[in-house]
Formats: sequence, C-alpha cells, structure tokens
Amino acid sequence: MSRRRQAVTTAETAPEVRPRGGHRAGRQRGLPGARDRYFDVLRAVALVRVVAYHTFGWAWAGLVFPSMGVMFGLAGTLMAKSLERPAPRVVRDRLRRLLPPFWFWGAFVVLAMLVHGWMPGWEIVYWIVPLGDPPGNAWGEQAWEILWYLRTYLWFVLLSPLLLRIFRLAPVPVLVLSLAPVLVLNFLRDTPDNRFGSALWDLATYLFCWLLGFAHRDGVLRRLRPAAVVAASLAALAYGGWFAFAHRAEYGTYDLDEIPLAQAFWSAGFVTLLLYFKAARGVDFAWSARFRRLDRTVTIFNGRAVTIYLWHEIALILAVPLIDQFWKVPAFEAWLPLESQWFLFAVGWVLIWLAIVLFGWVEDVAARKRPRLLP
Repeated sequence: MSRRRQAVTTAETAPEVRPRGGHRAGRQRGLPGARDRYFDVLRAVALVRVVAYHTFGWAWAGLVFPSMGVMFGLAGTLMAKSLERPAPRVVRDRLRRLLPPFWFWGAFVVLAMLVHGWMPGWEIVYWIVPLGDPPGNAWGEQAWEILWYLRTYLWFVLLSPLLLRIFRLAPVPVLVLSLAPVLVLNFLRDTPDNRFGSALWDLATYLFCWLLGFAHRDGVLRRLRPAAVVAASLAALAYGGWFAFAHRAEYGTYDLDEIPLAQAFWSAGFVTLLLYFKAARGVDFAWSARFRRLDRTVTIFNGRAVTIYLWHEIALILAVPLIDQFWKVPAFEAWLPLESQWFLFAVGWVLIWLAIVLFGWVEDVAARKRPRLLP
C-alpha cells in the first residue's frame, strides 16, 4: 500500500449547532452558528473517496477528486477563521482535539505491534506527538502508514500563525510562490530520505492548498477576476495531469499519491475552482437539509471525521478474515458475492460504523463535549 494516502481534515469537525426554529433553521446561509454545508458535503465525499481508494486502489481516483488537497484547503480556511482569536489558544485547542483520538487509536495499534514482535526505540515518542512519522513494524504498516496526514496537518497548525502573517503581506504573490518549494524539491538531485524529508515533501505538496484556504477566508478569491482564476486553474490542472502521465514510466503509475509534483499542481487547480465557486457564488448546499438521511449522514461524517479516518484501514483489514468466515456458511457462499471488492467495501463500512459507535465518543471528550454515540 502507498504511504501517501488521501485523508480528511481532523480538527474542524464539531457537531453542527441547531438554533431555535427547527431542523432547517440552522441551515440558512448567513445565520450565526450555522455550519456551512458546502464544506461539510465536500468533507463527507472525501471520506467516502478515501475508503474507496484504500479498498480498490484506483489510480484515477485522485484525478476525479483529490481528497487531500480539498481537505487541506478546507482546513486552511477554518484555521484562518480560528486565528481571529489569540494564536496560542487556537493551536492549543487544535492539539487538544487531535491528540486524544490519536492516542486512543494508537494504544490499540502499538499494543498489537508489540504482541507481534515489535521492539520500539526512542522514536516511540512520535506516538505521543506525531511531529514525525510514528514508527512501527511491517505487521501494522497498513494501519499506521496513514499517520503522515496527521503529521502534516499538525505542522500546518503549528506554522499557521506565521504563514498567515506572511500571506497577508502580499496574498496573491505569496499564494503563487507557494508552489515553488515542491518544484525545487522535485528538481533537486538529492532530498533527505528520512522523517524530515518526508515531512518536507508533504508540506511542500499541500502548502498551496492550505494558503488557498487563507485566501478564501480573507476574501482574496472573491476579488479576483473569473477569467484569470479559471485560466490559472486550468493551467495548473493541465501541468499536473501532463506531469503524471508523462512520468508514468518513471513512477510506475499515474497515481497522484505517488507523484508529489503532479499532486501539488492538480490539487491546486482543482481546489482553486472549488473554493472560487464557493467564494464567488456563495453556494452552501443548504438544499441537502431536504434529504434527511443524507443530511444526517453528512452530520455524522463531519462529527466523526477523525474516527473514520483513523479506523477505516483497520476496518478494511478486519473485513478480510471476517469474509473468510462467510465462506464456511454454504448459504453465504452461494448467495453473497464474497470474492467481490465491492463486498469488501460494504463490509468495511459496516465495521467503520461500528467503530463510530464504539469509539467516536473520544472526539466528544477531546472537544470537551458530552459523549454521545452519534453526533
């Protein structure tokens, strides 16, 4: 499995606020305290796409919907909004919301790896604060390899007070120049092949998307000319797509997860169009409230995004031996598509929902809310 996984934002997933006036009252655009359903729906789609990608391994999935770029863009917007408060408090709140669910999940993974012969060294400190990739053994790799996202998100949170100051000095030039680091790293002969190098690559790859979130929050995108935004976005998409396919032989795939430069430019173009559409048109997807089941699912996904992200790989791992047991039941063997990846996908989601019910309350505790089975 690839180390560079798609993911979703983690610390921005508080349950929606429902003011007086009924279920739909809090959906109206501009009402204080109401969640933005545009962001919520994008985050929910990203979660489904993450699980689908890890189930089927579709190389084209990142081209259809670059989940990581989208989620970093959303997180950057919400981080800029939060930094209207004192920066130390904001950073502390992000850490408090992120780390307890990570510790709870990590206790299971670390214990399982220890039982299977893992001998940790001093690097185990990264299981406490993931400023670097937490270590592990091959037995648990599929579970812990997704933690690169938490590490990257954590660094962006820590750097955001400085990044926001720099961005506001010259928003558009800084935004454009934020693609320079990934270009420099790509054309360097030697880059560090260690935790520092991995962190540097990921930060460079998604820096533009994070700053694009700042641009959306500060109203910079809204002030730009549509023709210029569309032209620049299409150019970024064209370059990212061209680089992925032109270097397919070198990387062995056109999967954006394996090609950081292509990922950076494709995500930049894609997320720019998404956020500009939001900024220019004020779309909020409030219509989704008319579909109660869909609306409820979006709410749960956003309120349990950390849980879904952390536990989805374990759910997919456990789904395999569970399906193996189904083969022992003649009726299941005859009537269920046990060999289908789609069946694995379905069973995986059943286990993910089980994890939401059993472990999702940790997110409430981390947010200093009353623990609930579902948000």
